[in-house]
Amino acid sequence: MPTLLVIEASPRYDYSTSRKLTAVFIDRWNAENPGGDVIVRDLMKTNLPFVDLPWIMGAFTPAETHSPEATAAIKVSDDLVAELKSADQVLIGTPMFNFSIPAVLKAYIDHIVRVGVTVSADNKGLLTGKKANIILATGGDFSPGSPVEQYNLASGYLRQVLGWIGIVDVDLVLAGRARAGDYGEKAVEEFGAVVSAGVNKNAASLAAAS
Repeated sequence: MPTLLVIEASPRYDYSTSRKLTAVFIDRWNAENPGGDVIVRDLMKTNLPFVDLPWIMGAFTPAETHSPEATAAIKVSDDLVAELKSADQVLIGTPMFNFSIPAVLKAYIDHIVRVGVTVSADNKGLLTGKKANIILATGGDFSPGSPVEQYNLASGYLRQVLGWIGIVDVDLVLAGRARAGDYGEKAVEEFGAVVSAGVNKNAASLAAAS
């Protein structure tokens, strides 16, 4: 049975457009994948540490030389990488913060991008054969052709970092104007069908691969 890993990054919870859209995606994914497993990694509840010296020592020195601090630091990364490796499909739901991504999502990325673990020493992604979907909610309109399209650094960055670790099959929904309406309901209504359509496409590709 397929496994979907959902990574949530919004601090707004019930008021979050990205979380409402990931819920639409999950509901449709469950319908298309009966018996499938959904793992939710809520970064707002995970309390991830930022990369520090013990983490670096844990990642780049032999395990037998690790201090207790290095062992503990790299275990966080090891657990997140194992969770990611177990997934057939990854769904990232995030708002745009200041043209990029929230710090909690960047911290997660820093934990799962590791030489020799998710990317080879010669820069080849090791997590191949996975599908990723990104739901990026923005307060303004950063869609192609808008006056501020070029300020959207988040879309390109997320595609690039996923591709770096081998996940090149990526669909992105840019849910713009999320401030419109009460708590983003208009954005959810507008983009919900797009999110559901992406699930259908994913189900077909998973069935073809199985």
